[in-house]
Amino acid sequence: MRFFKYHALGNDYLVMNPADYPTWTAPTREQIRVICHRNFGVGSDGILWGPLPSRQAQFGLRIFNPDGSEAEKSGNGLRIFSRYLHDQKLTGAAPFTIEVPGGVVESKVMQDGQLITVEMGRVSFQSDRIPVAGPVRDVLNESFTIQDRTFTFSAAGIGNPHCVIVLPEISADLAKQYGPDIEVHRNFPNRINVQFLKVIDRHNVQIEIWERGAGYTLASGSSSSASAAVAHRLGLVDAKVTVHMPGGQIGIEIAPDFAIRMSGPTTRVAEGELHPELFATKV
Repeated sequence: MRFFKYHALGNDYLVMNPADYPTWTAPTREQIRVICHRNFGVGSDGILWGPLPSRQAQFGLRIFNPDGSEAEKSGNGLRIFSRYLHDQKLTGAAPFTIEVPGGVVESKVMQDGQLITVEMGRVSFQSDRIPVAGPVRDVLNESFTIQDRTFTFSAAGIGNPHCVIVLPEISADLAKQYGPDIEVHRNFPNRINVQFLKVIDRHNVQIEIWERGAGYTLASGSSSSASAAVAHRLGLVDAKVTVHMPGGQIGIEIAPDFAIRMSGPTTRVAEGELHPELFATKV
């Protein structure tokens, strides 16, 4: 029962190849929770289950959050999985495609795995595609009250849903205080990833992240993509943006149709074996 651990700017995942788990169709919610637990398991922000067969791409992938739920897409997860494929010599220098529930992306591994670019797909601001409750519309500069504070937010979908709140100042404490309630707000029928965004200048933004199913997160590729796209749509930044997060920086390029190219690093951390005794623990 092998696993491979990587992080992308402090956002860590375990890659688990189904070929190493012949009796599993996929890990169960209970197995995921204990594997990802920081005290009782290996510890991670999620599990990348692949490669899987795909009719639409060269590789298939499922992404599981540490609470056992499944994510449609993860930018950092896709970079990590691309690095794993490169390290296992399953890919070469040419771009390759990966199918996740949120769509098909194209990835390219460069600098011997130190830099990975992913074509993340097009961002949509349309409520029925994100989804956001209410009539069909572009969700830009709307407001809601959370706890004791009213926020102006915009929403974006890039295969998974995002709520972006632009503020003059942001902090980790802000994300931790309001993120949990925004994630499950009635506006968002599938829950939502939350980003608090500060514009530094036309080419740089800073974000703090509350990730759906994972909590406070040091970095996120899809959050970077959605945040940059919202800031660009609102006229706050240009089409090339560096997104600054507690874990590091990701480069985002925004096409005229809001297709996103994301570039960032990955780091190989460890590999090991899951012991069956692990699963006697309930968390």
